[in-house]
Amino acid sequence: MTLPALPLTHRPETGANEVFAKVAALGELFRGNAGRAREERMVPQENIDALKEAGFFLALQPKRWGGLEVDPQDFFRMHLAIAENCMSTAWAAGIVAVHAFQIALMDERAQEEVWGEDIHARASSAYAPMGKVTEVEGGFRFSGRWGWSSGSDHCTWALLGAICPDGGFRTFLVPRRDYEIVDTWHVMGLQGTGSKDIVVEDVFVPDYRTHKAEDGFQGTNPGVTADSAPLYRLPWAQLFVRVVCTPAIGAARDAVDIYRRTVLGKASGDVTKLAGDTATQERIAAAVNTLDELEAILFSNFDRMMAQVRAGESVPVLERIKYRYQASLVIERCMGVIDSLFSSAGGSSVFLGNELQQRFMDIHTGRAHVANNPTAFGRNFGSVLLGADSSDFFV
Repeated sequence: MTLPALPLTHRPETGANEVFAKVAALGELFRGNAGRAREERMVPQENIDALKEAGFFLALQPKRWGGLEVDPQDFFRMHLAIAENCMSTAWAAGIVAVHAFQIALMDERAQEEVWGEDIHARASSAYAPMGKVTEVEGGFRFSGRWGWSSGSDHCTWALLGAICPDGGFRTFLVPRRDYEIVDTWHVMGLQGTGSKDIVVEDVFVPDYRTHKAEDGFQGTNPGVTADSAPLYRLPWAQLFVRVVCTPAIGAARDAVDIYRRTVLGKASGDVTKLAGDTATQERIAAAVNTLDELEAILFSNFDRMMAQVRAGESVPVLERIKYRYQASLVIERCMGVIDSLFSSAGGSSVFLGNELQQRFMDIHTGRAHVANNPTAFGRNFGSVLLGADSSDFFV
């Protein structure tokens, strides 16, 4: 028994529904390849090729570059479907796919370089400000080493973070010829994301291949014109922070189903065993309710933001701060779900290869991403509500 997905309050376009159906049909492939992804410590090429064929990587890409420009609600519906079968594939593929949105915000010349010859060109990222930047004529000399570049083996570009001499944060778009991928990804969970290190040694990056954080915050992105789709008037941060937490919802939903099957298997029809235990009943009911709440907030936030940008309005900063905080809570709450299930799943769950254990490890590993630590975001939201200035501009 699988509970039906929450209905969307908006009406997806036909194209979005078609891509969703194709992505959802790949579930068996992703589940079957999950062990291989862990062993190879990267998303199998077969999964990437299938998602490319389905159109997932084009979902947020501009139509003028062969993309689909789907609503974020439809993109995240696809993302959840992937995560229910392999959180590693969802994590890496979602991050790679969302970069099409950021590249669409950049100077037209940057978009031409990425997609001019191949609309299927993809980028990985590592946004920590680890870059060393020297300003030169026409751009910058750029060096550094970054970790956690998920899906980097399947990409020909990288988006890398640095603080410029003027003190402003920028993302630098670097082609594959200008960086090295170093395999450091030996981890306890999300093994299949291939989140390896990127190393850059003194390369030139033209100014037009950088994206200022202030442009993403203020909505002054050079690639967005009067003819751009409303989608690209959304704050960039609101898209990115969701791709590193939403996979946990899908993985936790799958964990609930695994747990339910485990309980029923142990009960063997005897209501005096686990299935008839009231604490077990309350545990699984609370798990399902928590995940429904997380999905409802995800979709309602994007429903509201899309309505605002379609009406020509900006998304108020206070609302963006709230949404940022809510996104940071997702994995914390999914950890609560998986911990509750894992702690009562019995002795079999501690053996290597156990399905529930893998969901436990994946979700806890996702919590290590800086975007999923709610402390600073909660404090910022509370302080702004009490009249202070915001200390976070990635909202």
